[in-house]
Amino acid sequence: MAREIRVILVVMTTFASDNTQDLQQGKSSHPVSGKSAASSGEGVFPVCKPEGVSSFRMVQLVRRILGIKKVGHTGTLDPFASGVLILCAGRPATRLIPRLMAGDKEYEATLQLGVITETQDPEGRVVETRPVGDISQRDIAECLVHFTGEQMQTPPAYSALKHLGKPLYHYARKGIKVIKEPRLIIIKELQCLGLDRETVRLKVTCTKGTYIRTLAADIGEFLGCGAHLSKLQRTRNGFFSLAETLPGEELFTGETGRSLLDSHRITVEAVKELLAGSSDNN
Repeated sequence: MAREIRVILVVMTTFASDNTQDLQQGKSSHPVSGKSAASSGEGVFPVCKPEGVSSFRMVQLVRRILGIKKVGHTGTLDPFASGVLILCAGRPATRLIPRLMAGDKEYEATLQLGVITETQDPEGRVVETRPVGDISQRDIAECLVHFTGEQMQTPPAYSALKHLGKPLYHYARKGIKVIKEPRLIIIKELQCLGLDRETVRLKVTCTKGTYIRTLAADIGEFLGCGAHLSKLQRTRNGFFSLAETLPGEELFTGETGRSLLDSHRITVEAVKELLAGSSDNN
C-alpha cells in the first residue's frame, strides 16, 4: 500500500496592494450607468465559493437574486474547490472581466502523492498508485528549483479551455484526446515553509493561467511517486482576498441573499480606480 504524503501549496499574488475594504464602504456613492450601485444591482462582488458548487451555479444564483441577466466571473473554480470567485453583474461590470482576469492568483492546495487520477484532482478515476518512499528536504529543494521561473505548461485534458468552440472536458469525457499547445506561465516564487512526515508546506507566486492541478501532477512526476490535487482553495484573485469575500453558502438563503450582496458590492468606478492604481504601480 502506497504511503500518502500531502503537499500544501500556497500561491501568493503580487497583482496589487490596494485595500478593497475601503472601497466597499463607499459602494453606493458612485454612479453606475446613471444609477446608484445599490438601486441598479450592478457591481462587482467578491464571493467565497463553497465546495461542491460549480462557478456557473454561483453565476445563476446571483442572476436570480439581483434580477440581472448579464452576470459573469473572472476565473472558474472547479466544483471541488472553494475560495475567491469574483462575480460581475451588469454590462459595465462584465466589461471589466478581461482586466480583472489579468491579476496573479493565490491558492492553498493539498497534493496527495502516490495516487494519480485521470483528471489530476479528486473527481477523477484513480489510474495508478505508486510507492512514495522517503522525501527529504533536498528532494523538495531540487523540485522547487525545477519549477521556479518561466515554463511551458500543457493544459489538462479535463479543463474548460475551448477547442473548436467546446471545452476540453467535453472531448475527454467521450474518450477523444485533444492536446493543446503548451502555454507560458511564470512561477515567481516557490519556497518550502516546512517538511514533516506527511506534509510539505510551500509558498508559491504564479501568474494567471497556471493550472494548479497540472502543477501538482508535474511535481509528483518529478518526485517519482506521482500525485494529484486533492483540495484547493483560492485565497486571492488579483487584489481581492479571501478575507474580503462574502460567504457564498449564505446566498442560498433567500431571506438574506440580496442584503448580503448589497453589503459587499463594489462599484464599477471603484474597481476602475483599483485597476488604474495597479497599472501605475507596474
